[in-house]
Amino acid sequence: MNDLVRRRVGDASTGVRYEDASWTWDEHVRLSAQRAAFLADQRVDGRPFHIGVMLENVPEFSFVLGAAAMSGAVIVGLNPTRQGSELARDVQHTDCALLITGDAHAAQLHDAVPDFPADRVWNVDDERWPAALVPYAGAALPDAAPDPDDPFMLILTSGTTGHPKAVICSQGKIAGQGSNLMTMQQLTGDDVAYCAMPLFHSNAMITSWAPAVGSGATLVLRRRFSASGFLPDVRKYGVTYANYVGKPLSYILATPERPDDADTTLTRVFGNEGGPQDVERFARRFGCAVRDGFGSTEGGLAFVPVPGMPPGALGKANGNIRILDPETREERAVGRFDASGRLLNAEEAVGELVNLDGAGSFEGYWNNAEATADRMREGWYWSGDLAYRDENGLFFFAGRSGEWLRVGGENFGAAPVTRILARHPDVAVVAVYGVPDEAAGDQAMAALVLREGAAFDPAGFAAWQAEQPDMSPTWRPRYIRVATELPHTQTNKVLVRVLARQAWYAAGDDALWFRPGKDGPYEPLTDADVKALESRFAEHGRAHVLD
Repeated sequence: MNDLVRRRVGDASTGVRYEDASWTWDEHVRLSAQRAAFLADQRVDGRPFHIGVMLENVPEFSFVLGAAAMSGAVIVGLNPTRQGSELARDVQHTDCALLITGDAHAAQLHDAVPDFPADRVWNVDDERWPAALVPYAGAALPDAAPDPDDPFMLILTSGTTGHPKAVICSQGKIAGQGSNLMTMQQLTGDDVAYCAMPLFHSNAMITSWAPAVGSGATLVLRRRFSASGFLPDVRKYGVTYANYVGKPLSYILATPERPDDADTTLTRVFGNEGGPQDVERFARRFGCAVRDGFGSTEGGLAFVPVPGMPPGALGKANGNIRILDPETREERAVGRFDASGRLLNAEEAVGELVNLDGAGSFEGYWNNAEATADRMREGWYWSGDLAYRDENGLFFFAGRSGEWLRVGGENFGAAPVTRILARHPDVAVVAVYGVPDEAAGDQAMAALVLREGAAFDPAGFAAWQAEQPDMSPTWRPRYIRVATELPHTQTNKVLVRVLARQAWYAAGDDALWFRPGKDGPYEPLTDADVKALESRFAEHGRAHVLD
């Protein structure tokens, strides 16, 4: 990334636009150099040069990224969906020596780490920030150039333990994958790239920020994603390319349709985890090419799209990627399908995606040798992702393993949510797991065994969750299963995979509840509700994930 950023020196074309402000790429590099000089003076000898950043997509985030690229600082992308003790653990686990935030998250960050030295926390919306930068105005570009193998970012994700893991992303990894995307999407300095996905996420870095820097395209930053604001922004800035992860396509498609929706400059969109039906509808409605690919922060897997492949297919494996039973290490059976494409033998065909060639672009987890070793068991890369394949070698994504979830484009582990719900005075046993979302990714579901004499209070349980300071709204389960007993092993470990596979089916005498909206009390999940839910899956082209 150091090389890509320095290429923009002297580039007088518009580099970044934000609301009504803009900077040339040359100005961007100079502002990044100023911040690099400031950060260098903030560095503490003997401590990792790790800078925790909790910002929305504001220009200052981009300037600081450029500073890190040239100086060798490592950006820790702090996820604002995490709160309280969970956020505090992220800061501590990643060895942050400095914190940079803004008004939107300053109080949240302070509440999580109140003892973090005040002189090492910087609010870019506070007058202290520009005043601190003044002495470094006009600073030269850093002399010491980072190596491609040097870490550039630590991007937090969640694994099967439920504890956040910080994925090491080197300068070369982000630059290489970003350059590949730039080539694939044929981005040039004439393009306008729209970035509304959060910059602390690998999707935004690899599919938007790095390609824009590398190509010299104009980068349009949106503070946070807005479905209603998408098309006006496309027209205002002349956007030609946009990226997404998770459900943004669904949200945009839910806005009122207009006859001139396709009358824009937008030509191509790239992302992952969009529903196949949504990809097709978006392309048709807005008159652009949409490509949905497979991606993970770790980067241990790659697939090659095949012309004419069916909706939902990832493509063919790039390398020796197999679908294995994680317990027996045996390869799973080839999928069998009916005339409509429904998988008929999920029990024997679905397994974990494993790269037998090794790590791919996976570079390990920071401060977690055990998790790195577990990911690389037997010298293979175990992804934690589930899939199946057809007789032609096409792979299909079948969801995330039951111990972690992806809701609204954000990954998080089930374990911290489980720990929070276990605090409820009426809960005796709890398991949290992911079930499919009708549009993209997952929704959280919790199975509860209540204490003797307790009764499930749908309004009270929802209100209690909202009161928990360390529980992000994204973590609150959409579905609740109240049972007298949960399936378990002989060692009394709850069989989460069984619960995840059953989802809202096969409940027996268990009571099922769901929350129709993001807020409000839970309501009983009736047979009619399940039928309506199945219809929504079909509308989004995701009926196959219910098999």
